[in-house]
Amino acid sequence: MLKRVFTAPDPGRTRLRFATRAVLGIALAVALSGLAGHSLTGAVTGGLAALLALFTVTDATVRGQAVTTALLPAIGLPVLTAAAVLHDHPVARDLTFLAVVGAGVYARRWGPRGHSLGVFAFMNFFVAQFLHATTGQLPELYAAVLLSVLAAAAVRFGLWCYERRLPLPVPPAPPGGTGLARVTTRQAVQATAGAGFALIVGQLVSGQRWYWAVGATWWIFVNTTSRGETLVRGFRRLLGTVIGIGLGLLIAVPVHGDPVGTALLAAVCVFGIFYTAAVSYTWMMLWVTLLAGLLYGLLGVLGPGLLALRLAETVVGALGAVLAVILVLPVTTHSVTDAWIRRALGCVHACATETARRLAGAPDADPAPRVAELEQLLARVRLSVAPLVHPLNPVLGRKRRARHVLDLLDDCAREIRGLVAVAADPEASHDARLAAACARVETAVEALTEGRDIALDADGPAVSEPALAHLHGLERALAELARPLRAPSGSPLVGA
Repeated sequence: MLKRVFTAPDPGRTRLRFATRAVLGIALAVALSGLAGHSLTGAVTGGLAALLALFTVTDATVRGQAVTTALLPAIGLPVLTAAAVLHDHPVARDLTFLAVVGAGVYARRWGPRGHSLGVFAFMNFFVAQFLHATTGQLPELYAAVLLSVLAAAAVRFGLWCYERRLPLPVPPAPPGGTGLARVTTRQAVQATAGAGFALIVGQLVSGQRWYWAVGATWWIFVNTTSRGETLVRGFRRLLGTVIGIGLGLLIAVPVHGDPVGTALLAAVCVFGIFYTAAVSYTWMMLWVTLLAGLLYGLLGVLGPGLLALRLAETVVGALGAVLAVILVLPVTTHSVTDAWIRRALGCVHACATETARRLAGAPDADPAPRVAELEQLLARVRLSVAPLVHPLNPVLGRKRRARHVLDLLDDCAREIRGLVAVAADPEASHDARLAAACARVETAVEALTEGRDIALDADGPAVSEPALAHLHGLERALAELARPLRAPSGSPLVGA
């Protein structure tokens, strides 16, 4: 886990910029809340709003990100109002909270914007429970949210909009379908059921801190699709929380709410959350847990007993998520993995074809966007296959086969990147053999996705031309993929 965080590649230092900008944006938001005379409750609400505005907005264009950011208060403030109004009406409050959970997950079908708005809505209801917000505090909370979102936007789109100079990856849409066949619909039902379990049991554990269990269930469902992904994420959340609580005992408790020490450590936590989110959910949760401990220190209620309660509520929330994905409309790992692999293979073919057109001199041919799309799809394949290659998976044969598939898909991506690099050379010219090689790639992809036999001349004579060498390497990887993808083990890939 340590190696993964500290040796993970950071092309263009994107993660470093992402984390540094977050610290600046949130610090500005909190500072403005202080200058505006807001209470600690207002400053915490504003800081969280700025964090979410900088963390969850992932539209494919800068313009789209700005629109989503502008929409955040329109979604968040009504939810915040409902939470405060229903503060003294437990039944109505709980039912409304579950409705927010279901709607927030269902909104993911509308892509990154739906996801961002759903998360912002949920977290506004959550923070109202965290701070015990009442209707008398609403004007201040409104001002804090609006001011902080504006501060985050000023830093993100004005002071340091590094995305304008970098190509923005487009997150692949989740698998489609209609009705209960659609993953987002099933997940909305699952998340609501899991949150309902967490809410009831969490209140039995603690009548005051029950919302931590609901929050654990919610965040376990974020960025997951299948049953296996959710189970692995639940394990990682629990592990990160345990480590974070240990650090809280060593760091947050001794600080004891000291404003300067807390502010410095909170900045470190914010940086850690943003810097590690893309590579390790366990590490991200470690920083989130430590940050929560620091905030409780400011509120004057931090102690070993509270940290132990936090762990208990996290266990309840994780259990709710596990039961929901197993018992309620389960989405199997195989069905999701199969869908992502098919899309990745289709993108491999599109990359090869577009590159061949580029080498043939087609002026409108540009394989670069296809390569970026392939990287995104392969990231989704890795996430989907993660439960099968997890160290705790006891089925060694399936684990080996899943790793083999990932290695071969990485080989495909490497050959595609090399092919595109060759095509970018202005002196690269078309070879008549490229068309034949691309046709064989198309045939191989169709055979893999349709379950037919593959007839590739992958062992043909060696070639010196770089483009042909990459295409032949791609053919060999596709031919080798046929065996693990079609191995009989209860499913085409890994029987999960």
